[in-house]
Amino acid sequence: MLEDNKKKSLGRGLGALLGDDDFDLGLDDIKDLASDNKPAKNSDLIAIEDIEPSKYQPRTEFDKEALDALVASIKEKGVLQPLLVRRQGNKYELIAGERRWRASKIAGLKEVPVIVKELNDKEVLEVALVENLLRENLSAIEEAEGFQRLIDEFSHTQEALSQIVGKSRSHIANMLRLLSLPDEVKHLVKEGKISAGHARALVGLENACSLAQNIIAKDMSVRQVEELVAKQKEPKKEKAAKVKDEDLETIEKDLNRELGLRIKISPSKQGGGKVVLQYASVAELDMILDILEQKRKTESMPASNAVFKNDEAVSNEKFSIKIID
Repeated sequence: MLEDNKKKSLGRGLGALLGDDDFDLGLDDIKDLASDNKPAKNSDLIAIEDIEPSKYQPRTEFDKEALDALVASIKEKGVLQPLLVRRQGNKYELIAGERRWRASKIAGLKEVPVIVKELNDKEVLEVALVENLLRENLSAIEEAEGFQRLIDEFSHTQEALSQIVGKSRSHIANMLRLLSLPDEVKHLVKEGKISAGHARALVGLENACSLAQNIIAKDMSVRQVEELVAKQKEPKKEKAAKVKDEDLETIEKDLNRELGLRIKISPSKQGGGKVVLQYASVAELDMILDILEQKRKTESMPASNAVFKNDEAVSNEKFSIKIID
């Protein structure tokens, strides 16, 4: 049933997950539903002491400054968005809204508005994870870990997640890439010492940890990090190209020595290339033509597949010959 509801209502956070109009406003777009401190529509008032936190709550740390601000708001306007709970005997287990519950206790409220749902343990964890992802103060790593759990434990696709949490599929994919970073770098992101933009530039680098420390020490911008990483990758490409050039030079020298001809090998970017035979006189051209004639008359292998040295085939690699003056 829960799965059917998900398909009917997309892009509205918990409303998308539960298929319920109680959460049409989302958790980050709260309107003044109860400016006169009355319970929100379709909600019930229950004693705050009858509510217990959920063991499935993925968040373990709550920002004190943000919590204090919420306490002040609740004292002034009351609880504008009802808590989501389920019955547990004579008590209620909190599913979504733990910050509001904590702030309400600090503010001295005796009752809070709630919406009661009948959910099993798996659904409670799923809702808690989604509700957590709708918060704006999560670190990029916490967000990525939440996405990964929903994929691993509930078989959500990235497309389905984008509809539920209202974020693009590319955003989710980029967040998930951060999980491949070393633990040290992920910890720095969680602490807010480097941003998600910094971290994305470090994905796949062997020296990601040392670069992360440089970012902090030098207070580098994301653009500076991207430029640094680009420069770091360039020498590897140049080195690989240089090794290839040296190999080709060796082959050229060997062919020049063995065949007595001036040969130029030119590689292409696609992995192929061409071999150019150069001659300085008609006599040299005649010698090249003689070699080609020997190649044509050879019966031991296809004419297009042999190179000759002293009338013997020494290679069966395919190649093309171009004669220029």
